[in-house]
Amino acid sequence: MKVHFIAIGGSAMHNLAIALSRKGYIVTGSDDEIFEPSKGRLKKEGILPDEIGWNENRITKDIDAVILGMHARIDNPELIKAKELGLNIYSYPEYLFEQSKNKTRIVIGGSHGKTTITSMLLHALQTLKIEVDYMVGAQLEGYDCMVKLTDKNKYIILEGDEYLSSPIDRRPKFLLYKPHIALMSGIAWDHINVFPTFESYIDQFQQFSEVIEENGTLVYNAEDKEVEKIAIKQKKRIQLIPYSTPNYDVEEEGTIFHYEGQAFPLKIFGNHNLQNLNGAMKIANSIGISSVDFLNAMKNFTGAGKRLEKVSETPERIIYKDFAHSPSKLKATTAAVKEQYPDRKLIACMELHTFSSLKKDFLPQYEDAMKAADAACVYFSPKVVAHKKLEPITKEDVLKGFGGNILVETETQKVLDFISRESTNNMVLLMMSSGNFDGIDYDKL
Repeated sequence: MKVHFIAIGGSAMHNLAIALSRKGYIVTGSDDEIFEPSKGRLKKEGILPDEIGWNENRITKDIDAVILGMHARIDNPELIKAKELGLNIYSYPEYLFEQSKNKTRIVIGGSHGKTTITSMLLHALQTLKIEVDYMVGAQLEGYDCMVKLTDKNKYIILEGDEYLSSPIDRRPKFLLYKPHIALMSGIAWDHINVFPTFESYIDQFQQFSEVIEENGTLVYNAEDKEVEKIAIKQKKRIQLIPYSTPNYDVEEEGTIFHYEGQAFPLKIFGNHNLQNLNGAMKIANSIGISSVDFLNAMKNFTGAGKRLEKVSETPERIIYKDFAHSPSKLKATTAAVKEQYPDRKLIACMELHTFSSLKKDFLPQYEDAMKAADAACVYFSPKVVAHKKLEPITKEDVLKGFGGNILVETETQKVLDFISRESTNNMVLLMMSSGNFDGIDYDKL
């Protein structure tokens, strides 16, 4: 099989390219920019494009499949040539479905917790020596590629993203996977640039429930009312398995998970994380893994990459960084850290970085999102707002959106000054961003 990637440098695309190359496919690709770590990984596998930029001469009749990334535009010369030649053109999720037609597809969906739940499942399966194929949207520790595709494995676990599939396919990715077993973790309005109303966003999850294969299974968070409404509509067609926050106790080094009279020590913490773990356990049950085996396998799980990741710890100061950027994630993460360290001063810093978070109309969604912190700072860059071609926002807009009780800064150094002012000898610092506050060095911090 000969496969060509248009926009091979993307975080998801380069992982799929590597997986197919390892499977024995002939892989070529192109992009107008490729950054690390994609560049180094592609080079190591011998599939880094020999030159940067688009070149329609790369598109030839003998290519079996062209995979189109979101980074490419609809007027891309390679895409135009592929259409002229009548080649098979796939989005990333479409091609993953092609690769998994003969497997049991397990898809993890929801506005939050997807990566964590997927990584929990993979950790348990790896510990129990059960081989599966997979696709995860974030880099996890211990993996050199976040896509694995084989011809022999029975199951494939897919992180189901609700964002668009490609420049020429405006369907959410998770609608293309047609799961046999699905999980829905929760719904909190996101991707406002694509789904301008909460109702249009909810509808994507309704459609997701409808593409679950007949007589399939939906594991769903019964504590989320929107999710529950969607699940109940499918009760005559598929099996429904609800989950909720389990019974647990907070310990100095993590959590004690209580299950049927037994106590299981865990290294993860926080209501939201324990809820995610319960959902992952229900998925494991659905493929024949007992709850006791699953919980024993999770004893040394420390979390998914960039999700409540402990950067450093001394007796006086602990630093965590987290990918949290949406209101629901921000609230859950801040509350989890405060619950774990009730006697420490919690200093929380958050960067507004995504399209939705920087949109003036969306800011009220953040009301009280950092309420659990003892001192909180929100940072945004006016340059990023301008680059995204959004209406300018002010410090006052952000302060009002969060409901007060925060400091708002637009300069990186002032965020560092805030941290310095608030620091004490018994504190925990939580840094939340999908960026890096425009240059904060965590090692130096």
